[in-house]
Amino acid sequence: MRTYNEKISIYHGMVSTIAVNLASNYFPIFAISILGATNYQVGLISSLPPLVALIMTIPAAILLNRLELQKKTVAMSVFWARIMFLLLAGVVFIHTSYQAWAFLIIVALMNVPGTISNIGWQTLISGMIKEKRRGAFFSDRNRLLTVVGMITTLIIGVVMKSQTHHAWAYQILFGIAFLFGLLEVVFLMKHREKPLVKQEQKKSSMDWSIFQDRGYKWFLITALCFNFTWQMAWGLFNIYNVKYVHATILWISIFSVANQLVQIFSFPLWKKWAEQRSNTLMLVWVAVGMATAPVLNILSTNVFYITFVSMTSGFFVSGTTLLLFNLLLEQSPEEKRTYCITTYNVLLSFVAFIAPQIGIWFLESSNMRISMEICTILRVISAFVFFLMYVKFMRNKRSNKIMSSKKASPSSKF
Repeated sequence: MRTYNEKISIYHGMVSTIAVNLASNYFPIFAISILGATNYQVGLISSLPPLVALIMTIPAAILLNRLELQKKTVAMSVFWARIMFLLLAGVVFIHTSYQAWAFLIIVALMNVPGTISNIGWQTLISGMIKEKRRGAFFSDRNRLLTVVGMITTLIIGVVMKSQTHHAWAYQILFGIAFLFGLLEVVFLMKHREKPLVKQEQKKSSMDWSIFQDRGYKWFLITALCFNFTWQMAWGLFNIYNVKYVHATILWISIFSVANQLVQIFSFPLWKKWAEQRSNTLMLVWVAVGMATAPVLNILSTNVFYITFVSMTSGFFVSGTTLLLFNLLLEQSPEEKRTYCITTYNVLLSFVAFIAPQIGIWFLESSNMRISMEICTILRVISAFVFFLMYVKFMRNKRSNKIMSSKKASPSSKF
């Protein structure tokens, strides 16, 4: 039986998913088809949000930690983030030469309140959902929101299928997204919040000893290498789908739905395989699978073929999402876990900012085929780094077993 806050959280998640899917999914095609964005500017669509998150994470955490009640602050942050959708709808009224840059500035500013709301929501909901309920609740919630996201994306694609090159179609999407953003605020305010118990503040905001832990250091190296090679191709995929495949709003929606649908059904498989083998070994295969996506995409511009590639990519993306987080928790010392997770997220934001720009630089320096092939090669290298980590861990495990057995065996005195 779900509690009141659990029900409200699900309603909030549904309208939030719809709002994001109505707008964010179509940023690249809007920028390219309507605003005439360059390759470099398309790359910034992927790079600017993590850069702003990197800058805002610590100030947002300081602000939220000073509050006993966070609901109103989170709700207002969501309101200011969603009102930016209306500004995006008005970009087309600016002089043509400034439209793309105005769009990017608004996308960047959107992530200032967006970062505050994301961090605040995590803290808010963690205090409302009992620890023993979190696993089952968030699992059910995520699956439901994924289904809602897929249905929304598909409906948008069908309704707007012939309006790809009409600015008013995107203005309508952004306007409806804002209305659902208002519903987000309403449902956030309906949560029943208890004042946070303020804990004694520590002298230091960072524990640098986490970098002395070998397991965590290995994780950081491998995970950041993998994320760099993964995110390097994000801008390239957007450009390829719009400029080379000539995908319409409908097909962009279908690519997204195909990817998400496979993710839903493949999560349990990766969970099962990781329990049987290990998170590290499975990440070797995930990285190899992810390496196939760039080179497979450039084999054809047929939209049905690209849909199939999106499905295969979704299979490995689900493994990436699940296993990376599991490995982070596995390799983070329990007493320092908060510092480990925060440090990883900050470094990840930096990688997410720089990686798409490197991918665009390769495109500008060569061509799409060579750029995608480079991404594939680098992803294979990241798989090899995961393999080295796996070998290292297995050796350490064997050494520890041998040492334990020697200590356990009684010394001979006869």
